[in-house]
Amino acid sequence: MVQALNNAGLRVVLDVVYNHTNASGQADKSVLDKIVPGYYHRLMQDGRIANSTCCQNTATEHDMMRKLMVDSVVLWATQYKVDGFRFDLMGHHMVEDMQAVRDALDSLTLEEHGVDGSKIYVYGEGWDFGEVADNARGQNATQLNVGGLGIGTFNDRVRDAVRGGNPFGGFQEQGFATGLYYDTNEVDSRSEEEQLETVLHFMDQIRVALAGNLADYTFVDSTGQEVTGSQVDYNGEPAGYTTSPEEHIIYISAHDNETWFDAVQAKVPTGLSMTDRVAVQNMGLSLAMFSQGVPFFHAGSDMLRSKSFERDSYNAGDWYNAIDWTYKDNNFGHGLPGAERNQDNWDIMRPLLGNLDLFPDMADIRANNAYFQMLLRIRQSSPLFRLQTAEDIHNRLAFHNTGPDQTPGLIVMSISDVGQSANLDPNADMVLVLFNATPDDITFNLSEDLAGIDFTLHPEQALLSDSTLRGEAAGGVAQLPPRSTTVLVAAESSVAMTEEAMEETAVDTAEEPAEEPVTEAAEETVGETAEPEDSGLSNGAIAAIGIAGLGGAAAAGYWLLRRRQS
Repeated sequence: MVQALNNAGLRVVLDVVYNHTNASGQADKSVLDKIVPGYYHRLMQDGRIANSTCCQNTATEHDMMRKLMVDSVVLWATQYKVDGFRFDLMGHHMVEDMQAVRDALDSLTLEEHGVDGSKIYVYGEGWDFGEVADNARGQNATQLNVGGLGIGTFNDRVRDAVRGGNPFGGFQEQGFATGLYYDTNEVDSRSEEEQLETVLHFMDQIRVALAGNLADYTFVDSTGQEVTGSQVDYNGEPAGYTTSPEEHIIYISAHDNETWFDAVQAKVPTGLSMTDRVAVQNMGLSLAMFSQGVPFFHAGSDMLRSKSFERDSYNAGDWYNAIDWTYKDNNFGHGLPGAERNQDNWDIMRPLLGNLDLFPDMADIRANNAYFQMLLRIRQSSPLFRLQTAEDIHNRLAFHNTGPDQTPGLIVMSISDVGQSANLDPNADMVLVLFNATPDDITFNLSEDLAGIDFTLHPEQALLSDSTLRGEAAGGVAQLPPRSTTVLVAAESSVAMTEEAMEETAVDTAEEPAEEPVTEAAEETVGETAEPEDSGLSNGAIAAIGIAGLGGAAAAGYWLLRRRQS
């Protein structure tokens, strides 16, 4: 199966669950606890097995449990040639455990093992809770602890900033994409000043994510202060925590919690048209697509997928989990979701699920699908959207429309190929991405350093038949449609370098080796097959299929994964 998927141009990520088992003790389905009672599981002070994962927690900090995890990962890599591993509840493992996994994979070579393990990507859920929280059992593999290992973690900061609310509350709270402040819904009772302050802070969190969520990336925040990513607050923790883009998994929805479309349905104003709801859906997807790092997309996000607000669908069957590949139905309005985790919001859900104006038709679903494919082609069109190092992000990526006088709801990001030691994109000097989440047309005057550049609309967006989706720029002024993402391009050799930049480039070039820099653009095309002999992860679609480890439920999905650089 893995070979067939590889030959079709897909890469396979295995969802591995080593953090718990289904049973322990003398139960029928217990295995490890019958081999060495009390060893393979993590015990509480009273001798009971910890169950913060909702099952019987394992103790990978114990040598033989760690060995079981490492050896089986190596087996999957060498015998089945899987291309990546997603670790369920990775924060319940220790940093030493994940370092052991990474070291074991990195030691695999094509000559000796038939696989280049350094190109096998590892990522997981770096949540910090339960008996291991705050390093209580040793340094656990959380977002804040795994920096520097080259292991990815999911970024919940950008998820909450884009959507509003969080998985534990704020069902109808709005975020950057869903209209906070500039398109307030009927239930938000906060003052206009509080809404403005909140959305501006969300925009700073999103900027950090667009810059690879780097802890040390520097920019001007909404108060006018120069800050690093780690100095931007997220519920008392740093928003930025990575050391390189490969450690950054950007997502706005996954198999857990409501789908992105369901979040949009709950949060935007009730009277918003379906066309505008599709635009909100596209805004969220574009923020993930154009962030530096590894974009992650929940299956069906490109088809307005709904689970009728079901937030925990692992045992909800096809009634809520089905995907209609004919685009006739997106699964919205299939009835109230199960009571266990949804009943508190039934009174909110019931009128929405019964409102026929909120049911998208085939044209709406196809419009979302076509827009997503366009985003894929734009991301693939330039290596500037896929920078490989923190140094490149620091040197090339900048934000405009910042500080206390910025236009709320508008994020402007430039990525430059000018004045650098390596020319990553032979076709462009710079790309300028403008995210207008507001319901209004915006006329944005480019800053002095950008105003003299001849920007044109990206060729993929120039092909859009719907003029309401096309922005433009001329004479240092950008015209941006409502709820739109506009990508502008400055052609190769169109941007003049300053004399200082020319001198720096000359020095850097003299110090660099003569060989060409390694980039992904020359090697991969979205949706097409990479070189058959290459088992590394590509920027194409990755089928995440199956589950391994000791228990749990898999979430099949659609991911974009960067190639892990050796």
